[in-house]
Amino acid sequence: MKKFPFWRTLVLGALLTAAPLAALAGGGEKQGKLVHVADTRDLSGINLYFADLYNTNRLLFTLEVVLLTALMGVVLGWVMDRIVGFIGLDLSKRSVKE
Repeated sequence: MKKFPFWRTLVLGALLTAAPLAALAGGGEKQGKLVHVADTRDLSGINLYFADLYNTNRLLFTLEVVLLTALMGVVLGWVMDRIVGFIGLDLSKRSVKE
């Protein structure tokens, strides 16, 4: 196997270190704060609820989305376990051999 020369590693490290500094040196006007809002004009039902929640209370939105995602994962796992059981695979009686 061919050895990678040390100077190449040094040059690559220097370039990767200098790249963010070059990007920051671009100058230009300082931009204001970026505001994220969801457009709720054409929404209704649960989509409107989550869009309004996103616009008004990000912490509660985050908690609800995380809990909903976990719940969907549990339900999907349970459903897939039932489907696999119907086709004859019993994964609960599996023995682990290490």
